[in-house]
Amino acid sequence: MPNHASRRTLLAAAAAVAATAAGAAASASGPARTPTADDALNPDGPAGRRPDRARLRRAVDRMSLAEKVGQLFVSRAYGHSATGPDPADAEQNRAAFGVRTAAELVSRYHLGGIVYFAWAHNTRTPHQIAALSAGLQQTALTTGARIPLLLSTDQEHGAVARIGRPATLFPGAMALGASGSAADARRAARIAGAELAAMGIRQDYAPVADVNVNPANPVIGVRSFGSDPHAVAELVAAQVRGYQGAGVAATAKHFPGHGDTETDSHVGLPVMRHTRAAWEELDEPPFRAAVEAGVDAIMTAHIVFPALDPSGDPATLSRPIVTGILRERLGFQGVVVTDALDMAGVRQKYGDDRVPVLALLAGCDQLLNPPDLPLAHRSVLEAVASGELTEARVEESVLRILELKSRRGLFDEAYPSAATVDAVVGVREHLDAADRIATATTTLLANPGKLVPVDAKAVPRLLVTGTDPASPSAGTGPPTVVLARELTALGCRATAVAPARAVAAAPGHAAVLVCTYNVPEGDGPQRTLVTELLATGVPVVLVALRNPYDPARLPACAAELATYSWGDAEMRAAARVLTGAARPAGRLPVPVPGRYPLGHGLSLDA
Repeated sequence: MPNHASRRTLLAAAAAVAATAAGAAASASGPARTPTADDALNPDGPAGRRPDRARLRRAVDRMSLAEKVGQLFVSRAYGHSATGPDPADAEQNRAAFGVRTAAELVSRYHLGGIVYFAWAHNTRTPHQIAALSAGLQQTALTTGARIPLLLSTDQEHGAVARIGRPATLFPGAMALGASGSAADARRAARIAGAELAAMGIRQDYAPVADVNVNPANPVIGVRSFGSDPHAVAELVAAQVRGYQGAGVAATAKHFPGHGDTETDSHVGLPVMRHTRAAWEELDEPPFRAAVEAGVDAIMTAHIVFPALDPSGDPATLSRPIVTGILRERLGFQGVVVTDALDMAGVRQKYGDDRVPVLALLAGCDQLLNPPDLPLAHRSVLEAVASGELTEARVEESVLRILELKSRRGLFDEAYPSAATVDAVVGVREHLDAADRIATATTTLLANPGKLVPVDAKAVPRLLVTGTDPASPSAGTGPPTVVLARELTALGCRATAVAPARAVAAAPGHAAVLVCTYNVPEGDGPQRTLVTELLATGVPVVLVALRNPYDPARLPACAAELATYSWGDAEMRAAARVLTGAARPAGRLPVPVPGRYPLGHGLSLDA
């Protein structure tokens, strides 16, 4: 099958350059304080505080068993406010948890953390997020064990971003892989971390440490830095240092590696077919680099990996993988967090009552977003009562979680402030840095007719069309509209039109720019559009908005670019490259089977 041949090609390319990346451990201590905009631009800013284990041990000893178990859970909660959710969100909380508000949820279950989602209406604006965080911390610090919450989200940037404008939005992992700059990767994480911390979020489920060696991977793809494990390892370590230097716990994911699967673990149970030797060569290096860089947390994958554990259990529930490999082989002593427990990949073999218990027995610490929190909390309590889990095992995880909270300064400064939001989130220095970083990521794949750069001084008429995927982070418009607007700002006369009108509108234009998104193999609407536009005789420029594999599934065009994501910064960078305002500097971090090798990328002189 074509997908399998493509996967073998990428495996071979990745194996040819495989090498273990090493990084110096980041373990400085210092006073906890809220990061500032200046800190975010300084690569050597404040690091984590050294936890006082004796103090934390006393805190654990004072907790009831229910409070200890609560510290293990990180749950969703519905609503924009800790105490005043909209009526629909209050009803969602009642249906899921038997409480009306997020504050009541924290208090009833003694939660260790809350994870923010846009779909749960947690992330409207930076000031609203900071107020939500402050309200939740107020509840945590005045009820139960009085332990601050670890508030978290998935802010990978690129294809996955829970918080949008006016926060600063950076290119995603594969775009950073195309730039190849560890300094840029670290700076992006540093700034992103400072903005998250300003909103009260102290754990980010990033960076992705998976090595994407399968073009058919439906869930990782551009969320990975690339297919070269050495390059991925270097960028993972850089981002760990960036996030944690800004006071935010980085979380390398998805252990032991999700980069060569053809099933999305949100909807099924993927099986990783790598041998143990292939895992050590391809999948292990980025996670080892994360550990050596001092990463606070590592997230497990809901995948079956027979070469590492033949039981058929997903890695999240596998003691040979979590304890035997992650803890013992890699020496990781930080927090192990499960991927979300409401995903199908972890629910297919066991019931929702057994999954949290088995995850703890495997060696996990944080139990992320169980589908039925009351059942999960009760099940862990019952496992301790029956002797299946010991209280000492629960305390082991609680102590790790408290150490992470202490390291990130939460026992000293848990409350975000409006003044800090204004001083840090989306400030001009950060936005300019995002544009500079994005400019280095755009990859010019083909330019046989020297169409790029277009002569903006001649005010050429350009037509922009193609797929307009929904923005992952609330950009200023669909990508075709943003691209047309940016081209016009650089001197062109660019117009965005819907695909249905593009062929008829093409004549009379200097070029047609076609934006594509995850083009499948075989015939389909995107292939038909490109074919029909080529037949008009107007030069066609292909702009692959997400997967760089798109050109291999389409007819050759007069020029081809890869942007790896479709946010405003990436569209501005593409416009600069297309008009010659910036030189293309990106190089493919993955091979495109049948078209382009790993590392391919043209300059304007090529």
